[in-house]
Amino acid sequence: MRQIFLDTETTGLDALNGDRLVEIGLIEMVDRRLTGETRHWYLNPERASHPDALRVHGLTEQFLADKPKFAAVADELLEWVAGAELVIHNASFDLGFLDAELARLGHLSIRKAAGGVRDTLLMAREMFPGKSNSLDALCRRLEVDNSSRTLHGALLDAGLLAEVYIRLTRGQDSLVIDSGDAETPGTHTVAAIDLTQFSLLVTAESEEELAAHETLLKDLDKASGGKTVWRQFMA
Repeated sequence: MRQIFLDTETTGLDALNGDRLVEIGLIEMVDRRLTGETRHWYLNPERASHPDALRVHGLTEQFLADKPKFAAVADELLEWVAGAELVIHNASFDLGFLDAELARLGHLSIRKAAGGVRDTLLMAREMFPGKSNSLDALCRRLEVDNSSRTLHGALLDAGLLAEVYIRLTRGQDSLVIDSGDAETPGTHTVAAIDLTQFSLLVTAESEEELAAHETLLKDLDKASGGKTVWRQFMA
């Protein structure tokens, strides 16, 4: 299964009112293994970023002035995602911007090119209801190192999302475990083992170990004010 983890940065929050893409990052995974293949573009949005957006991604007009426009990368983007499942955190946001850019060029929705879309925000809300499920929050909860994320970056965030996704799905896409054989589903054949052929090794404790154990029990008894249950049973 081919999956592509996708993230974008934008000039603002409203694709329908003229906000544009400034960065796209994509990372490829095949059969739950990262292939090392990526695509990454900074884009000239032909407009300024909203101050709030600029504080998030730090991509200034001056930096983006000589970068390609979306039209220059659109065909390569569509070709690269063709048939793959897109994995996106808060997918409606990124897809809204991508579709708006593609519509300006007369292209169909990116969903038409891809083989499907999986939204990790919806997955996280089902797994952790009532909790914060931002990418940063999931990184903390699932122990994904995001210490390098001082500013948002599309390729960096796509990489973090891939690690979060692996932990969210616990290494499998289904609760059904494939045994890899042709047996009837739900049946397993286990070879009988004669346990009488094994000898159980029993080691005796030393005098020093017994003394150390007794000292520990006395310390626990003292700390509890003589209320340790085992002493009562022994009496």
